[in-house]
Parts: sequence; structure tokens; C-alpha cells
Amino acid sequence: MKAVLCTAFGLPDSLRVAETPPPKIESTDVLIQVRACGVNFPDVLIIQNKYQIKPPLPFSPGGEVSGEIVAVGEKVKQLKIGDRVVALSGWGGFAEQVAVNVNRVFPIPPGMDFINASCTLYTYGTSYHALKDRANLKAGETLLVLGAAGGVGLAAVELGKVMGAKVIAAASSQDKLTVCREKGADYLIDYSKEDLKTRIKEITNEKGVDVVYDPVGGALSEAALRSMAWKGRYLTVGFASGVIPQFPANLPLLKGCSIVGVFWGSFAEREPQQSLQNFGALLAWITAGKIKQHIDKIYSLEEAPAALQDLMDRKVKGKAVIKVGTWTEVPTEVLTPRVANANNETSARAPKPLVLNLKDIKKHIGQSLAVSDWFTVSQEMINDFAKATHDYQWIHVDTEKAKEQMPDGKTIAHGYLTMSLASKFFFELLALKGVTTSINYGLNKARFPAVVKSGSRIRMSGRIMNVEDMPGGVKLFLECKIEVEGEEKPAYVGELITALY
Repeated sequence: MKAVLCTAFGLPDSLRVAETPPPKIESTDVLIQVRACGVNFPDVLIIQNKYQIKPPLPFSPGGEVSGEIVAVGEKVKQLKIGDRVVALSGWGGFAEQVAVNVNRVFPIPPGMDFINASCTLYTYGTSYHALKDRANLKAGETLLVLGAAGGVGLAAVELGKVMGAKVIAAASSQDKLTVCREKGADYLIDYSKEDLKTRIKEITNEKGVDVVYDPVGGALSEAALRSMAWKGRYLTVGFASGVIPQFPANLPLLKGCSIVGVFWGSFAEREPQQSLQNFGALLAWITAGKIKQHIDKIYSLEEAPAALQDLMDRKVKGKAVIKVGTWTEVPTEVLTPRVANANNETSARAPKPLVLNLKDIKKHIGQSLAVSDWFTVSQEMINDFAKATHDYQWIHVDTEKAKEQMPDGKTIAHGYLTMSLASKFFFELLALKGVTTSINYGLNKARFPAVVKSGSRIRMSGRIMNVEDMPGGVKLFLECKIEVEGEEKPAYVGELITALY
């Protein structure tokens, strides 16, 4: 296979494209045919032996890939050959194939193409962990993002707006700031022409900023720290400038502020459940169209050294991506409920739904259904359900108290919310032919072995248990099991009763 190889530590121009044997997989690995690989700042550091992770020579850089699984280890159960996935490989991604432990591999959400999938988890994962877990950013607070047009910086701008903050984007040119404004930044600072500290005073009426997101380091860091509000949080994310700042220790004392380190890779390994919850929230926002990656340029595998050099020279706005091969992709559709028409055609692509004809529905008693697509239970959905049911228990809606009192800081979805989603999944698993009306009106024998937390991804499988005649139609009894991604026990097991006319 072809791979971009680092045979001696150095700058991007020392990399070479060469033929190398395909990687071997262990029992808990999957082998991925790489379609695209995101270009990230750790790739620049790892080839210079300046990163925390130090693979043995020779190796390929590239820590974030998308592609298709072509082989699985004997202990891999949750993924199979042919699955479209995104993976946090650490290194090895600038190649035609890469082996990755299954714990660092995730299905690509419906509707997302390989290019966007390859450059989403690292930037959004880092920035969301920083803003939510490390800074505890609250709606109404002021967020300053340095290097705001870079990959993680632009993600921080976008997420800050989604989380309700007032966002100040700081970058080195008007061209870069234009992209930041398009992503929702409220204020712009061109620090190649403007004094950072003076502009922050003007924008905040001398109050200062509540949170600083700094992936750059260098000369601007101290000015940003001096611009903190009382009890502010300064996030140290990285050092794209190549200079690690040296802060006077009296500054956090005088400001009553905190300097907080952000190491997302270590967080994802040490706290995998929390990381998975974060991904669930991000996928919900991506699916809803609230956040979307900005792709600056797509490079070929042979152009990978140039992509890394452009990143080092800070020419990239948003993300650069390596496209591996000459493939063409038709993006998958986001699945929606559908009903079969008279010609047995459905209105959207489905996960192999069972087509039911009212006349012969009893022939399907005992038949199992396919598994639905994953669906993310967001905090917004929980809040809406609370409004509808007037059930405002703090474990559901009080996110601040949950951060203090729940083991993982997450709120818990209503059990009734989980159970009621069986009706949504019903239309992903069944296509109804010859049915004019369907009414999901009953649930029976409900059990809730595992809780569903905000940000969790769930899906349902089922089996047709019985069909009873009723005036004008039939009563369908469907055995349902709703599982939570990453949990051994299901979230809901019971029966869904549906009237079909």
C-alpha cells in the first residue's frame, strides 16, 4: 500500500510517499481502508518528535481518519466489514490503510460524507471538552478565542455561540476574521493591526473576558491573561506559534482566575464514557445543522507534506484534509420516517425495513426486525419533554446541579421519554403498505434496566409478537428493546401496541 512515511524526525519536506506492507491487526482492532484524513497540528509536532505520543520510526502521521472497515479482529463484535467509520488513529492515517483499536472507532452519522467525517472529531472534540468540561462555559459569558480561524479555534467560535456565549474572535488577518464572522463571532480583533488588550477593554467595557481559549501560545498569551475577568478561566489548548508562554504567577492571583490545561486525547482515554457523551451532543448538533466544519482545502496523499507545511505557516482557515485515492462518494441520506406507497416504494432510504401489508400481516408473527439507526437524546429534547409533561425534576433539567452531584455530570432523561421514542423507531423498522392510519397507543410490560443520560445515543430492535383482529383493522404487538451505546444493559424493554387500519 501507499503511505506517507516519516523515516527521520524533521520538517514536512522530509516526508516521502512510499510502498509499505499493509498493517496487521490485533484481536481488538479493525483495519480501515482510508478515504480521508484530517490534517491537525499534532501531525506537525509528531514528525518533529515534539508531541506527547512518540511512535517508533518509520511511521505515517495522521491521527484522524474516515473510511470503510475491510477486516476485523476476532474479539470485535460491534463493528463489521463494510461499515463506514471515523477513527482516532493517533498516527498512521496518511496511508491507504490503517489499523485502529475498536475503542477509538465510531460509525459515521447518516448524511455525513468521508471528507467532513475525517476532520470533525478532533477539532470539535477538543473544543467542546475545553469549553464544557474544563471551562464550564455558561450562556451569557464572554469567550475570547485566539487563533480563531484555525481548526480548533473555529470550532470553539462555533460551539461558543451554540452554547450561548458572546464570542470575540481574534486572528491575524481580515481574511481569517471573515470566516469567523460567518461562524457567528460577535466581535472581531485583528491582532496584526490592533492591540489585543485595548480592544478587549473596549468590547467588554473593561470587565474582561470570562474564558480565554488559547491554542496559539506565544506573545499574545500574557495580554490575554491580563484581560481576564474576575474568576475567569484561561484554557491552555496548544502552542501553534511554537512558543510556550511563561506567565507571571501574580496574574492569576490578582484576577482570581484559573489557568486550565486541555489535553483532549488523554481525556478521551481516561474518561471514555464522558467522551462518548460529548460526541453524542456534537452529533446531535451536526445532525441539526447547528455546527458544520469549514473545509479550507483538500490535498492528495502525495501533497500531504505541503498540507502540513501550510498548517505550520498558518495558511489554513478551518480544516485541511488529505483525500486518499480517487474515489467518488454519494453522501448517504439522513433517515426519516416513511410509509410505503401502493408500489411498495418508500419516501427515504431505510435500514432494511420490513414491509407490512395489512392483508397478510399475520404471516409475520414471530419475525425479527432490523436495528434502527442511532439517535441522540439531547438536553434540548429533555427540556422540551419536561415542558410537555410538567416534570421538572432536577436530575432531568438542572444541568448545573447535575455537574455537581451526578457521577459523570450528566442529567438523566425521563424514562417516559425513552419509552415514547419507540414510536419514532417503529417507522424506521416498518414500512406500512395498504395502511391508511396507524396509531401507537399503548406500551406494556415496560422495564428500564439502564438510564439514558443527556447526549446518549440509542437505537431499537424488535420482533412482531402477535396480531389481533379489531373492527376495521388489526392490533399489532411489537416487542421492543432500546439499547444505549456503550452500555451492556438496555434502556427499555417492553411491548409497543399499535392499531393499524
